[in-house]
Amino acid sequence: MIKVGIVGGTGYTGVELLRLLAQHPQVELRAITSRADQGMPVSQLFPSLRGYVDLCFTHQDEAHLDQCDLVFFATPNGIAMHHARALLDAGVRIIDLAADFRIQDVAVWEKWYGMRHACPDLVPEAIYGLPESNREQIKHARLVANPGCYPTAVQLGFLPLLEAGIVDCNSLIADAKSGVSGAGRKAEVSIMFSEAADNFKAYGVSGHRHLPEISQGLARAAQQEIGLTFVPHLTPMIRGIHATLYARIQCDADLQALYEQRYANETFVDVMPAGSHPETRTVRGSNCCRIAVHRPQQGNTVVVLSIIDNLVKGAAGQAVQNMNIMFGLLETTALTSIPLLP
Repeated sequence: MIKVGIVGGTGYTGVELLRLLAQHPQVELRAITSRADQGMPVSQLFPSLRGYVDLCFTHQDEAHLDQCDLVFFATPNGIAMHHARALLDAGVRIIDLAADFRIQDVAVWEKWYGMRHACPDLVPEAIYGLPESNREQIKHARLVANPGCYPTAVQLGFLPLLEAGIVDCNSLIADAKSGVSGAGRKAEVSIMFSEAADNFKAYGVSGHRHLPEISQGLARAAQQEIGLTFVPHLTPMIRGIHATLYARIQCDADLQALYEQRYANETFVDVMPAGSHPETRTVRGSNCCRIAVHRPQQGNTVVVLSIIDNLVKGAAGQAVQNMNIMFGLLETTALTSIPLLP
């Protein structure tokens, strides 16, 4: 059994992680931390876990995380980096669901996240946890940086085109929409029901902190610098990301075959039949990314539709997928739930 601890188990990502791990046949949940709710039964805060998780929240200092095999950090940005070294020195492996180790250029990270990095020397060791790109490195990693939700949908949508070298890398466009759970479980005016319902808006157009993360992954796939315009939007739904991606084709190719071949052995990427328009509700609660590729009017623009559940493939589900890879388990373990509909 894998002895698992979770730091920061009270947010939407934390409860999603608990939902998945509670069903995992090879996981023993040892500790779930929360400073504000220490002593409270997890099932009292999250009644959906009643009968599945019988632990109480504990203070991190009393959680004995150094006795775990793996610790997930489901915390705000800037927390994991203060605790990573001690846990790694104790032989504990780490999956950070925040952004502390995602960007390899520490100066770029500090610019976008507005803080000094506490352990820049560990950043080069961190493996970016997108299994469809880095599976072999993840197998042996001590420290995995779980990708962001927007970056997951955008990278999976663009990867086949960039790897094949058939599009202009300087004029990529990602027009992405997210449900309000992507903002986290906190009191904030912009995500209150009366503000977010019956409304649709763009944000972060001048620059969003996921931009350098996406650009880093796409540049690696293209093996050259890329030019990306990334515009996120907030939609009046709870879960889901829909990324509409645009690129200029530089040479002819069978795009449908290209995507089907690239993801033929990827359980969690579903390339849909030609002409499809995937919907966010078809991945709700699942670890699946559904992709459809179009070439309108057979012109020189390719349009890729990439959808995920931001809390599963965009966060907790991908983290569990990474854990399965790290510990040599079947990658689909605890991740085979059929999407919820309606």
